[in-house]
Amino acid sequence: MSIEKVSFDHLLEEYRLIWNHRLLDTMGKSSKDTLLEAIKRELLDENSHPRIRKSKFEKYFFAIKRVSDSTVSLEAKVHLIKIHNKVMEELR
Repeated sequence: MSIEKVSFDHLLEEYRLIWNHRLLDTMGKSSKDTLLEAIKRELLDENSHPRIRKSKFEKYFFAIKRVSDSTVSLEAKVHLIKIHNKVMEELR
């Protein structure tokens, strides 16, 4: 199943469940853009103080582990992991 054919509204809800209802900047953005930006910020560790930030590779590992260990549907897990892969490839 293609990432483009998935409901980003639903995936964004699932992402928020995994990351404890994290507040996301949605002002004038689509669900897809909001989700991609949130994942990018997570992988770049922009939610942490600069002195304690981890590498994007460490953050990627922890993000994938958190998604796979979560209680969201298998389908949502697969899509979220694919999106993490896509964002990580863009950051390399």
